[in-house]
Amino acid sequence: MQSRVIHWLLPLALLAVAGVGVAMAASTSTRSNSRTVNAANNAKYGTILVGSNGRTLYRYTPDKKGVSTCSGACATNWPPLLTKANAKPSAGAGVSAALLGTIKRSDGTSQVSYAGFALYSFIGDKKPGDVNGEGVGGTWYLVNTKSALVKHPSSSAAATPASTTTSSGGGAWG
Repeated sequence: MQSRVIHWLLPLALLAVAGVGVAMAASTSTRSNSRTVNAANNAKYGTILVGSNGRTLYRYTPDKKGVSTCSGACATNWPPLLTKANAKPSAGAGVSAALLGTIKRSDGTSQVSYAGFALYSFIGDKKPGDVNGEGVGGTWYLVNTKSALVKHPSSSAAATPASTTTSSGGGAWG
């Protein structure tokens, strides 16, 4: 009797596990359909761009307008902010929707851009508010809401509270 129960329960358990995997995959693909770029106040650098999860976004200075040159190991350390093809990224509060767009990467994926320049995160940033990629190699910089690179601490940021806060809402970050 016990072996008969196990004989029926084992396949059901495997189906349940497979179902969870499919649900997780569907959830991941849904999250990548929408990218929201928000403005966040950083105590040292002023108002900068962040993803909808509060993680800091960067620009790579060797990139040209409309062209991402970071791939391979570079993209492993500096993951591009990707979105599904034909999906328009969303502008959170303080972010100019007119400057937000996408570019096509060499591998065919669609990357979120601001003022035509590709946006990336940094694997060295472990939590929202981290800005560990600022100035790395003299080529990676924060971006402000006017699309300018932030290369120096902001004088107005000194009057800002020490915590970094993200402005309103947005979709999930995959």
